[in-house]
Amino acid sequence: MSSLIMLSDHRAYHLYRKETDMRKGFNLLCGIIVNELGREVTQGDAFIFINKPRTHLKLLVYEQGGFTIFYRRLEKGAFEVPVFDLDAKSMQITANQLHFILQGISLQTIKYRKRYQHQMDK
Repeated sequence: MSSLIMLSDHRAYHLYRKETDMRKGFNLLCGIIVNELGREVTQGDAFIFINKPRTHLKLLVYEQGGFTIFYRRLEKGAFEVPVFDLDAKSMQITANQLHFILQGISLQTIKYRKRYQHQMDK
């Protein structure tokens, strides 16, 4: 994983379901987010795009008055993606899941142990 990017649970991560042409830049990726996903690009969420052979990944995020693209190309292997709902255009994943995808850790074999979760009053 790159030391340039910090993954946080304070941000939502949306994995786009369809394969993406990695020649797309800021404007075309924003077009996918707005037109296909129906989401606002300037709310601070991160959007993840992967190409068909799953060897390239782009993460687009808006922060501090501008857009940033994190682009990762694998020299060997492929990114594993979680199982999708076939009707969904995207799925929300956790910062940990994104970290596992970037590190090449199999999402199928990860087992989480029980931990206390404080329930917030509504």
